[in-house]
Amino acid sequence: MAEQTLYERLGGAYGIAGAVDVLVDRLFANAAVNANEAVHAHHGVAANAPGYKFLVTAWSIEATGGPSCYPGQDMVKAHDELRIDEAGFDAVALEIAATLSHLGVPAAEHREFMDIIESYRPQVVQAA
Repeated sequence: MAEQTLYERLGGAYGIAGAVDVLVDRLFANAAVNANEAVHAHHGVAANAPGYKFLVTAWSIEATGGPSCYPGQDMVKAHDELRIDEAGFDAVALEIAATLSHLGVPAAEHREFMDIIESYRPQVVQAA
């Protein structure tokens, strides 16, 4: 039997969607994440939440080895106008890690997902 993908070990679409639901609410409320005015505008409208949750869920499904379903832009284009610096990336990564811990994601899956997030740092962070 083949080893399960991270997608499967995280509970598939339902497990990931549930985690993203919690994560996005936390990101919208996080002062450090929203200190960047461009990100605040991106996150700050409550009406954006369902669509943002959908995109983050679809991206996470694909990134963890699930089916291809992400209809959004690549990470460079998606973050181009947000002017995310190292501190901003770290604030989001910390919130992701805290959410995974809060939800009881096992250590191996937690590390594996955070490694995926970290691999996107060069595509998301803009040089000063």
